[in-house]
Amino acid sequence: MKIHEYQAKGIIAKYGVSVPKGYVAKSVEEVMQNAATLGGEVRVVKAQIHAGGRGKGGGVKVSKGLDALKENATKILGMQLVTHQTGPQGQRVKTVLIEEGMDIKKELYFSVLVDRAKKSVVLLASTEGGMDIEEVAAHTPEKILKEVVSPIYGLRPFQTTRLAYGLGLDQYGPKVLKQAHGFFNGLYQAFMAEDCDLLEINPMIITGDERILALDCKMSFDGNAMFRHKPTLELRDVDEEDPAEVEASGHDLNFIKLDGKIGCMVNGAGLAMASMDILAAYGGSPANFLDVGGTADEERVTNAFRIITQDPNVNCILINIFGGIVRCDIIANGVVEAFKKVKLEIPVVIRLEGTNAELAAQIIKDSGLGGKLTMVSGFGPAAKKAVEISTRKS
Repeated sequence: MKIHEYQAKGIIAKYGVSVPKGYVAKSVEEVMQNAATLGGEVRVVKAQIHAGGRGKGGGVKVSKGLDALKENATKILGMQLVTHQTGPQGQRVKTVLIEEGMDIKKELYFSVLVDRAKKSVVLLASTEGGMDIEEVAAHTPEKILKEVVSPIYGLRPFQTTRLAYGLGLDQYGPKVLKQAHGFFNGLYQAFMAEDCDLLEINPMIITGDERILALDCKMSFDGNAMFRHKPTLELRDVDEEDPAEVEASGHDLNFIKLDGKIGCMVNGAGLAMASMDILAAYGGSPANFLDVGGTADEERVTNAFRIITQDPNVNCILINIFGGIVRCDIIANGVVEAFKKVKLEIPVVIRLEGTNAELAAQIIKDSGLGGKLTMVSGFGPAAKKAVEISTRKS
């Protein structure tokens, strides 16, 4: 789950992380009514969408004076903002964050994330603030500092010291150096306490009056932990998300829309990713990631079919189920009943392996759906068959 920049800043501020003064507005009138609360002549208008690269797309404007503030707010509110993360369709800007102008002396990069290979939380920092960290990693990887945090001992003082000196903060004076420890610790504590899977500050800045602030903040959360964070869950902006993904989450289905033509219905995240990989290996293009979980039944399968078929690009569906916890015959009955309820016209390839797989095959055979529902034995052959059907119908 993602939230907006202004919401993320509100969270990290609770952990002692300094952020610029600002306010949120949904109309130009609201922007101008609250402009005096910031003081100063320079203000920044920042589009609030769930995507990076807003500045490059024209969604961040520095405004000197009230006339410029009104002009920039008028341009940004309501625009269809296109960035490298939105795709060519872009996202409509409905909310802006207005912040005080800052005297920026240096821009830096800092993030906290999970390193699955090391099974630990990792802190990343770089002197190349304001740039995409992927570009820095590709062209100047030596400029990325990395601290692996022990899951037993947590973030230690020597690690924040090493990051501070590695970023060259000592050259800005003892006041800045002292703030760095609280800044890094605050962000680490926010990451852990809020069950984040990413917390990125890009850029963190040093100001002319020797302050360290989070000029931008991006947070995303572990969806499986949201039951512990109901106030955070209420920050979710469903208008920023794909409607099919929102509907799927309401049915406890893990669904992500993609750009391909083969709809996927799989149980287990690992098998779902492997299914997309093998479809691509055979020259096909998956239309989605969909994990129905280990408790697939008729209702879940019906909802999954309905969500997949909302995508007009889907011309074939691959069902790839390994019946371990749930029996294959239960899944087969669910598929047959769901097929009839949804009144599917799209061809479906199904592969079932595991407990009662033979009985499941007989259920599919006796369903009377032989022209639309094809049972295939084997992971590879099922994927290959789905690609053949999809290619033929393209």
